[in-house]
Amino acid sequence: MKTAVSIPDDVFAQAEKLARHAGVSRSQLFSDALREYLARHVSEDVTESMNRVAGELGMSDSDFAVAGARRVLERSEW
Repeated sequence: MKTAVSIPDDVFAQAEKLARHAGVSRSQLFSDALREYLARHVSEDVTESMNRVAGELGMSDSDFAVAGARRVLERSEW
């Protein structure tokens, strides 16, 4: 999909230089960068969802963490 975005000149220049150095197109560089950014932020969505569920169950964050840790430890061999 084609799209147009505005980015600061200095960021564009750095991206252009990196794309040339890496031997990829700017489009590929921007796609890779956005994928990496999105992957890093997915965990925030998971944490937010877990906190919401814990709140709906009437558990505090620490209660939720303790329950999760207990389950992990019960499944671990010592």
